[in-house]
Amino acid sequence: MNSENSADVLVIGLGGMGSAAAYHLARRGHRVIGLEQFTQAHDRGSSHGRSRIIREAYFEHPAYVPLIQRAYELWETLQREGGSRLLLPTGGVMIGPESGVLVQGALTSARTHDLAHELLDSRALRVRYPAFSVTEGTVGVWEPRAGVLFPELCVLAHLRGATGSGAVLRFEERVLAWEARDDDVEVRTDQGTYTASHLIITAGPWAAAVLSDLGLPLAVERNVMYWFRPSDPAAFSPGRFPIYIYEYRQDAFIYGFPQVGRDGVKVAHHHSGEFCTPDTIRREVTPDEIDRMRTILARTLPSLAGELLHAVACMYTNTPDGHFIIDRHPRHSRVTVACGFSGHGFKFASVVGEILAELAVDGQTRHPIELFRLGRFAATA
Repeated sequence: MNSENSADVLVIGLGGMGSAAAYHLARRGHRVIGLEQFTQAHDRGSSHGRSRIIREAYFEHPAYVPLIQRAYELWETLQREGGSRLLLPTGGVMIGPESGVLVQGALTSARTHDLAHELLDSRALRVRYPAFSVTEGTVGVWEPRAGVLFPELCVLAHLRGATGSGAVLRFEERVLAWEARDDDVEVRTDQGTYTASHLIITAGPWAAAVLSDLGLPLAVERNVMYWFRPSDPAAFSPGRFPIYIYEYRQDAFIYGFPQVGRDGVKVAHHHSGEFCTPDTIRREVTPDEIDRMRTILARTLPSLAGELLHAVACMYTNTPDGHFIIDRHPRHSRVTVACGFSGHGFKFASVVGEILAELAVDGQTRHPIELFRLGRFAATA
């Protein structure tokens, strides 16, 4: 085997998670080869869209809070190293009925981990953030550390850091097959064959195909991101407007951002219910979809319910319980997998990269990942 095609660790997929894994491995002095079927920071998967939310009072489960706190530290380190802004603090508010899953979940995490937060009633919400339309009985959980990540810039920063530490990253090279053997792992692509001591698979929406031996219960979902022109741009400036999630009816959410740059104000549904594959995703956005979003905005953020500037589809890769999969392969100790980030994973990419580097090389991680183990799907797998 050509020594140029051998490494300590191979990484399949160089999006949010894979770029971070390559970065942390290379920083630890390991020889790394990363393989990506598209270009750097591409828009074909899940790690694009100009902005992503980062938040601390995590409504999905309190177990995420120590991980997001470490993610903040790592994003700030990466930002200092690269010299470009990756994270913009804005504060954040989770809005909905007081008994709803969003508000109660955020409160549970905030109280469990003694996080700074405020519970705002409907009047306080209107005074502090007049762009929102809220009915009586609607409340908000405000947290000061939430903000905006810039996903393409984050991926590029991890890739630059990885190559700067010696990683070899190959783009527009499609993986055809992989095999774990007693002494090593082998990956075959449309351009060559590679071997390494360890393999990390971070294939995003393609994970089910790359990990077909596991039969994972993953469902790829199409979701649309919209950018609207606000009728009052000043009300959406980062100094005046937070990131938010809004439970506008039971278990139905939109989320959004202040106006960052000249792109208008971004808003999206959190889950659409339209399932697909990476090869069959419908990329075009229809007038009916735009009208449905305008209808929701007329009820929640009326000054946004006007001119659409841009819309683009992306993909969630969902697990049945909405929690991530981060673990070593149950039958191949040389293979580590991370997938199923269920539409809320990007903010964790910095710490997931650290976890994957530890799992692959050390066989264990210092971080609490019990919630994400493959064993919970043992009956399926």
